[in-house]
Amino acid sequence: QVQLVESGGGSVQAGGSLRLSCTASGYTFSAECMGWFRQAPGKEREGVASIYRGITDYADSVKGRFTISQDNAKNTLYLRMNSLKPEDTAMYYCAAEMKRGYWCLSLSTYEDEDAYWGQGTQVTVSS
Repeated sequence: QVQLVESGGGSVQAGGSLRLSCTASGYTFSAECMGWFRQAPGKEREGVASIYRGITDYADSVKGRFTISQDNAKNTLYLRMNSLKPEDTAMYYCAAEMKRGYWCLSLSTYEDEDAYWGQGTQVTVSS
């Protein structure tokens, strides 16, 4: 059974930093797409950052502030978030798509039977 477990969320002031982690178990860390998504209250879930065989992609709203990376030896995906803003406040989720290796920042890529999601970690940024 594939499991993704996020950690590292918390409350910070604007301008602060956090590093989220997503540890995978139940399979060899060989997902095609890995991504970070977020969902704020009353809003749709959106892609934040993705990685595919070392190629990264970011939402315009986080470019230059967030960095996605992965450590295959630790089966862990990271999201380093700098210069946080109140509008970054949301529940953050990691996701893995085992077969498709395209459109990795798109939510629809992770909506099939070969995709897995974590339970989320809350990030709150105060002004």
